[in-house]
Amino acid sequence: MRKKQRKKLDGVQIISTVLVVAFSLIVFIPFWNAVVISLETSAAAAKYPFSWIPMEFTLENYAVLMAKGGALMEAYKGTIIITIFGVLIGMTISVMGAYGFSRQFPGKKLFFRLMLFTMFFNGGLVPIYLQYKNMGLLNTYTACIIIDLVSVYNVIIMKNGFENVPMELQEAAMIDGAQDMLIFFKIMLPLQKPLIATFSLFAIVGYWNSWYWPMMLMSGGNKSVLQLFLRSIVNSAGSEKTASGIASVLISGDGMKMAAIFMVMLPVMIVYPFLQKYFTKGIMVGAIKM
Repeated sequence: MRKKQRKKLDGVQIISTVLVVAFSLIVFIPFWNAVVISLETSAAAAKYPFSWIPMEFTLENYAVLMAKGGALMEAYKGTIIITIFGVLIGMTISVMGAYGFSRQFPGKKLFFRLMLFTMFFNGGLVPIYLQYKNMGLLNTYTACIIIDLVSVYNVIIMKNGFENVPMELQEAAMIDGAQDMLIFFKIMLPLQKPLIATFSLFAIVGYWNSWYWPMMLMSGGNKSVLQLFLRSIVNSAGSEKTASGIASVLISGDGMKMAAIFMVMLPVMIVYPFLQKYFTKGIMVGAIKM
């Protein structure tokens, strides 16, 4: 029985592996330290700015955060509504628009250039705000959905992905009697699954972390999103009190901030592994041809 030959690593692979490990640690260590701080008392957080495990374990930071249950749930509801509808509607428009631009039709170049124009110029902050005000969309989830609904970059990359599908495949379907809609849903769309999953992940992260436009378009209303809730926690951390109304020595200002950050990040961290397998393939598909 022949012994299996071990694959030798060349210099490039070794350097790449070292760099990947180094960058992974650069990302992981601050994140883990934030989790540890969120589980420490104020005294431990001040005495040990960095530690691998909580020196004085406490859940008081999370308890105080959960005491804001009404505001937290309202923020979660707002972010979930904006993210779900924004991603579903935005990706539907982007995919159909990309497929349309991958076909030939009168005025295609003109419309494509007009679309590209919006990548470099927009109406400006004040005109956009006034437009949403005149439309009666201030302090609504709809405004936060529309403002980031479609990405021209996504449309361009997905357009290239559709154009890279062999024409013979489409012609064979047409010979068999398939119509345009059937070709789109049964042939073209499944082949773009990696791209759709990748850009859906980008859209989810974008909407979930959106802060600027919700602050501008929802200020003064009773609606909120997680990033605005997180901002309020960061501003008020350090002056929190327990349910008895007495300031607790266990509560850490930094611990409150880190606990809030972790709770905001957790849903995206749960979703990411399900889309990660498409990520590497998705960022390559459609990036060859313009």
